[in-house]
Amino acid sequence: MNKELIYDELDRLFEDAKCELNYKKDYELLLSVMLSAQTTDKRVNEVTKDIYSRYDSLEKLNNLSTEEIENLIRSLGFYKSKAKNFKGIVSKLIGIGYVPNNREFLESLPGVGRKTASVVLEHLFDEPAFAVDTHVHRVSKRLGIAKEKDDVTKTEIKLKKYFDKDKWNRVNSQLVLFGRYVCMSRKPLCDKCNLKCICKYYKKHQIN
Repeated sequence: MNKELIYDELDRLFEDAKCELNYKKDYELLLSVMLSAQTTDKRVNEVTKDIYSRYDSLEKLNNLSTEEIENLIRSLGFYKSKAKNFKGIVSKLIGIGYVPNNREFLESLPGVGRKTASVVLEHLFDEPAFAVDTHVHRVSKRLGIAKEKDDVTKTEIKLKKYFDKDKWNRVNSQLVLFGRYVCMSRKPLCDKCNLKCICKYYKKHQIN
């Protein structure tokens, strides 16, 4: 059964899969996930390490102007819009002091869409979810779980139907790392992957 094969391979490759964004507080994860759009987790960690150290509370972050935030995150892509979102998120959280376990609230925050909310719900509250980023989207299509024409919403629906609900969060984290380090967009490491037998990309591009 393909599903069991995928479970086994993901466990073999990424038994202890975790979010690669560094954070100590709930709002730090939320902010970092928002900042990670169109850039790498590694780069976000480099930028936020100093920010979270120097401004170690929502109150201190809230005192930063948008321009100051821009200067702090300038090395990230789309830093102007991200600075506005950063400021907006902090200003919304300052009144309650924590990140609530509430998808509707999370998705109402600036710069926070379904994927970001899902990551937060998964890692902060262990809520069953499936965050479909570019890696998960690509891998899902290559493994035949989703179709090439499917958007992220359709892919999320299909992933939730395909995998057991009690494994969603684990598999989600594993698929992110699998797409990031093994099944890359260009030059995937097919020789290190045991899913070649069900992979559409491998069947199309590899010469036997």
